[in-house]
Amino acid sequence: MIKSMTGFGSQEAKVRYLGKVSIEMRSTNHKFLDIVFHLPGGFLSLEDRIKKEIESQTKRGRVVCSINIDQDKSAQVGINKELLKKYIAEFRNIQKEFRIQSEMGLDTLINLPGILSLAQKTLDKESIWPHLKVLVNKAAQDLVRARKKEGKAIYAYLKGQIRTMESGLGVVSSRFKKVIKHRLPQIDSDEERVSFLKNNDITEELDRLTFHAQNFGNKLAGGGAIGKELDFIAQEMQREANTIGAKSCDKVISARVVQIKSQIEKAREQIQNVE
Repeated sequence: MIKSMTGFGSQEAKVRYLGKVSIEMRSTNHKFLDIVFHLPGGFLSLEDRIKKEIESQTKRGRVVCSINIDQDKSAQVGINKELLKKYIAEFRNIQKEFRIQSEMGLDTLINLPGILSLAQKTLDKESIWPHLKVLVNKAAQDLVRARKKEGKAIYAYLKGQIRTMESGLGVVSSRFKKVIKHRLPQIDSDEERVSFLKNNDITEELDRLTFHAQNFGNKLAGGGAIGKELDFIAQEMQREANTIGAKSCDKVISARVVQIKSQIEKAREQIQNVE
């Protein structure tokens, strides 16, 4: 089954050492696989690992991966006890030397330079990664499910377009045989007949266009990351249809070819969204 390049996936869970983690992945059309990150501060070192997890499940498209962490913001209070002892010792020496009777209160002590400090918890990336990896994979799988769902709709549309086009080619082929059968007897000389066939014979173009249509259908049924290949085949189909239209000597054929060209163009529009 083919996949669309458009989709959205998300996951949210509490992760050990981190807190509440929310991951969102949104993908759109792109010629290649392009992954863009919006990560919390300090997570740049994990970018390559996250990228590999996404690459293992997607082949084409522009994927924007956003990770938000609702981390415990509580800070750890630190007291420099060794420095505090030195302050107290010096104050006692001053009290003794200058015979000062008053005592220094706790509120004064903790405000002395270097005594009190606040430190945020540091995160060990190696401990975090196994837990974050599971969540990244689930978000990527959610994205793939969305891309498959849309791909299923595109598949049905393209299959319908190809069937309609093949039916139209059958009409053109049948009509061309009738036109030739009717026109050739009306031409007097062999030279004029040769010239007529040279300028108006579309047999080879019809054969090639029919082959491309069948090849397109086979590739479509095979599934996988075939967007680029389908687009190339559609270009070839368009080229042959243009030639048939230019060589046509019959208004019925010309009208049918316009319809076929329109179907190919519509198919190409949808192909741009196929992985």
